Amino acid sequence: MKRWSRRLRQLAGGVLDLPQDVVLEVPRITMIGHLQMYIENHRGVLHFSEHELRLLLTNGQMIVSGEQLVIRAILPEEVLLEGRIGGVKFLETGPQGS
Repeated sequence: MKRWSRRLRQLAGGVLDLPQDVVLEVPRITMIGHLQMYIENHRGVLHFSEHELRLLLTNGQMIVSGEQLVIRAILPEEVLLEGRIGGVKFLETGPQGS
């Protein structure tokens, strides 16, 4: 059933010309070099330290690792992160598309 609803969202997004991040409920990430990251469409902060930011996503988690990380701004679905960003990892929950 999830596969059908996902396919329907994709078709609706194409017909209505909606951004894919909105239609598929995935994060939109904007980076400026390795010093700043703006993340939209997250579902909450799970963990934060100067070395790691862990965000809850609709279908899993996102882990940002680095050094001297600082959250400069935080809103219900947006985070502005600064520091030396070293990597980004996605952990998906459950099988994709089922």
